[in-house]
Order: sequence, then C-alpha cells, then structure tokens
Amino acid sequence: MKYYNEHTIIYHDGSFVKAAEATIDLYSQSMHYGYAVFEGIRSYKTKDGSTKIFKPVEHYQRLIASAKALNMPFAYTTEELITATNEVLAANKLGDAYIRPLVYGPDNMSFNPNTVSHFTIQAWEMQPFLGEKLLRVMLSSFQRPNPKAFRMEAKASGHYVNSIMASHEAKAKGFDEALLTDIDGFAAEAPGANLFYEKDGILYTPELGHILPGITRATVFEICAPKGIEIIEKPCTVEEIYGADAAFFCGTAAEIIGFESLDNHPFAMKWEDTLSRQIQLAYKELVIE
Repeated sequence: MKYYNEHTIIYHDGSFVKAAEATIDLYSQSMHYGYAVFEGIRSYKTKDGSTKIFKPVEHYQRLIASAKALNMPFAYTTEELITATNEVLAANKLGDAYIRPLVYGPDNMSFNPNTVSHFTIQAWEMQPFLGEKLLRVMLSSFQRPNPKAFRMEAKASGHYVNSIMASHEAKAKGFDEALLTDIDGFAAEAPGANLFYEKDGILYTPELGHILPGITRATVFEICAPKGIEIIEKPCTVEEIYGADAAFFCGTAAEIIGFESLDNHPFAMKWEDTLSRQIQLAYKELVIE
C-alpha cells in the first residue's frame, strides 16, 4: 500500500508541507532507539456526508499523556491538535481515513533528556486493517513486555517491535493474527488490539496493568452498558478462551473483528448469533453517526 503521493499534505512541526518533501534527521533518538509516541485515530464519512474524527479528545489526551510518561517535551493542546488534524483531512480530501500523529525525538545519540520534540500528523485512506472475515488466531510464543520495564499505559513506538514479531510469527504459520500472553501467562492482547471473549452471555476482558488501555476497548464498555451486557475484567486464561462462545479483538485500526478460531479451536456459537456480533454492529453504527 502506498501511503502518500506527490500531492499529499502532512502537518510537521507547526507547518503544512508535502509529505514527499518532509525530512527527518537520521541522528534522531527515535530512529535509533524507538523513542517516540504515537496515536492511531480514525475518521469516518458520516450519514450526513460530513467527515468526523472518532473520539479525537480521548486520543489526543492519551498522546499528551504518553509523551509525558516518556519524558518527551510536548506543548500542544488538545484543541490545537484536533484543528491541525481536520486541516490535514481537508487538504487531502479524506473521509474514511487513518490518522497517525507522531511525537519523535531530535538528533541525540545519547540517553540524555531532550529539550525539544518533533511532531507530525499524517493521514491516508483506510483499508480494513485485519480484513473483514473472521480471524484464525494463534497463541504467540511472544509475551507482552513486563509492565515493570515499560510504561504500558503509553502508546510508545518501541513497544511495537514486540507486536511486529508476534504478528510476523503468526502469519508465517498460516494464521491471520496473534494473541500474546502477559508475563504471568494470562491472555493479554493482540499485537495492535485488545481482547474480549464471550461465555454464557457475559463478556470477559483482561484487566489493566499488562495491556494498553484501548480507546476502542473503552467504547465496548460504553456500548454494552445501556444494553445490559455484563463485562468482567480479570486475569483470563487461554483455556477459558478455548471454551468460549466467541471472541474478538478491538482497536482503532481493527475496529471490532471476531475470531473464527484460536489455535484451530472453533467457538461454541456461530458468530452471527453472539452478543459479540451485536456489539460489532453497534460499533459500526456509532462511528458514522
């Protein structure tokens, strides 16, 4: 997939510039050490034909918090970030889009703190991140990072080396995606999405601490509350998921996507008959309202 062309406009350090002409310092601390934070945000063409960024405040509050957690100087306000994002979307005539804000370090080949950060907002037309069919998922041999070693609440670029390795492993073995465990062996999350599973009319999801507190994960709670669907946060064993009625990943890019199987274990119910499918449909409706 080509993410930009000679006409694509991005936001970079306070200016709107052509993506093809933007540069990054090859001595950037982010380039060498993965020291950066980012967000994945979606915009949608709504029912009335306008373009809406889904939950921009929540995403940009998390970006600001991530930068703070990693000691990265970052002085933008949420309002400034949303305004710049809308201008990027308009400049590129984008409706259904994926938006990637990135805070990255200057030239610094040491581990000394930076006094400034660089910042960019990029956007491109969004294709289904994990496809549209049910996923064949594999339990990964990789675990999520130890929360005592990383700021797990931060969406940090370096964390995603772990994600890439797990996803590559799954695809090399003929699966669509991976499910990683945490350091204690409990089910944690996908390389880029949170996990829910359904059993006897109740949803279960790993508790916070070892996982990224996903904004789509929080949206699932919001969808379920008025429907009276109970969600329990707890340590989740892989064996419990093998015996579940259904399971799904959720994330900004992935949206809500169901499992066909985990390690070739099929689920007890047809996806079409599950509460999980109802939540998927409700989410699809919510983002275009």
